[in-house]
Amino acid sequence: MVATEYYVALSSILFAIGAVGVLTRRSAIMVFLSVELMLNAANLALVAFARQWSGAGSITALSGQTAVFIILALAAAEVAVGLGILVSIFRYRASTDVDALAEIRL
Repeated sequence: MVATEYYVALSSILFAIGAVGVLTRRSAIMVFLSVELMLNAANLALVAFARQWSGAGSITALSGQTAVFIILALAAAEVAVGLGILVSIFRYRASTDVDALAEIRL
């Protein structure tokens, strides 16, 4: 049986990789992928803690797993809306460079 600390360590490493990706990438698609990596790292930590709390009672463990499903639904909605916006921007600007998108005025 793997200890919870290993899952949390893996989760923190994945979150750090995602944060570095958000801060260093110029392509908006890579920024979205990095945000998704960060959300999945948080999901991994929640599932690890829910597994640890399962000995304390089923309601505590189920609340962690419920949070994971809510985060997955929000991530799917973020991808659908974000990619729709990116496609429309790409049609207009022919670029997904984040620095160039900062100049867009509505």
